Amino acid sequence: MSKRSLVVAAAIVVAFLGGYVVSNRQPAVEGQEEGAANAFAAVPDAVGSLDVTGPYEVVADWPQDISTLPGNEKWTWGAGQGVFAESPDRVLYIQRGQLPVLPQIKPVELDQIAPNLTYPVMGLLRNATGASPPGALEVNGKVGDDSDRGTNGVDFLWANCIVVIGRDGTIKETWTQWDRMLRRPHSIYISPYDAEKHIWLVDDYRHAIFKFTNDGKTLVQTIGEPNVHASDDKHFYRPTFMAFQPDGSMYVADGYANTRVVKLDKDGRFVKAWGQPGENGKETRPGYFNNVHGVAVDPATREVYVNDRNNRRIQVFDEDGNFLRMWTIAWDRANLHFVHIDAERKLWVYDQVAQTLARFTLDGRLMYAWGGLGAYPGALWGVHGISVDQEQNLYLAAVGRSGVQKFSPRAGANPEYLVGRHVYAAWQ
Repeated sequence: MSKRSLVVAAAIVVAFLGGYVVSNRQPAVEGQEEGAANAFAAVPDAVGSLDVTGPYEVVADWPQDISTLPGNEKWTWGAGQGVFAESPDRVLYIQRGQLPVLPQIKPVELDQIAPNLTYPVMGLLRNATGASPPGALEVNGKVGDDSDRGTNGVDFLWANCIVVIGRDGTIKETWTQWDRMLRRPHSIYISPYDAEKHIWLVDDYRHAIFKFTNDGKTLVQTIGEPNVHASDDKHFYRPTFMAFQPDGSMYVADGYANTRVVKLDKDGRFVKAWGQPGENGKETRPGYFNNVHGVAVDPATREVYVNDRNNRRIQVFDEDGNFLRMWTIAWDRANLHFVHIDAERKLWVYDQVAQTLARFTLDGRLMYAWGGLGAYPGALWGVHGISVDQEQNLYLAAVGRSGVQKFSPRAGANPEYLVGRHVYAAWQ
């Protein structure tokens, strides 16, 4: 073979091998450097990282334990329902009362129940959502008194349901003036399109939404009739979450019992509702729901994403409630607590079975997930509320482990794996 032929043949072989390698290599995740040792790590050049807390570091001892408040020494955090970071210096947190401080215990052998059985497992002493009030919604047709959760002041303490936390974890305010008005505070918000920064709180057992001045001193509006449930233009039936449009209109996920989304105008007046009860756990038809437990708005398209929780799917509608598309979580045990879309249009859900926070594309393709069950700092158990401040610190309120945790971005973290900031339009 001539020298020229050898050169041509070698070039063909090199080109073929190069094409094979390129076509079969794992594509880099958007935002990562080419050649990263692990294209799926939260920090691309990290060595030996298991990404237990994903692209974040948990902030130690944040917040201060509520038992450190004077006169509150016997009580700690209850089920953490919701969180909203107005700024790094002002984080709003809601909980279902407080629970007794538990003693530090060593694992106990429980052979009298079963051989080789010990408690606690993984350091988990108490499921806060099961221990926290309220109990039954109604008893014999009347509003329940929560006696099935024990005695107030002994088994739980209905106090400090709304707390304001500072940058360093200091508890700056406790809005105890509203404790008696609340029964099951479920989520809390400030609309990005409201220059006055009113605070919205959804209470699903009172079937109502409460709107406060930013300082929390004045209740300026109640939407729905407290303690009265229905499915009409004046009532809710266990509403759960809210989302806002640029014109100030809002959507209410309504909810645990009703199977609809309610649209309100910027003044809280009823505009319309959509949704019908489906076949629980098996529904595939558009516009049918079982447990409407989350709603979010795409800030670019104004499309409305609805968490059809019991059917493990996200349904997408236009701003007037017309069905557009949907996607389903393939794992039949998945149980999504919320759907959240940040200002960068990244979609986030929390699965309370796998105990993971996951990013999906807007059409349902998994990009990244992290989390792990346990009692260690940074472990996730029943995350129910999510928020991010202007410095991109992440806050997660949890009904299972109780309380709220703060996470700060790890140095060198892939920004695609960080939860983006909230939309800031009328304020920042």
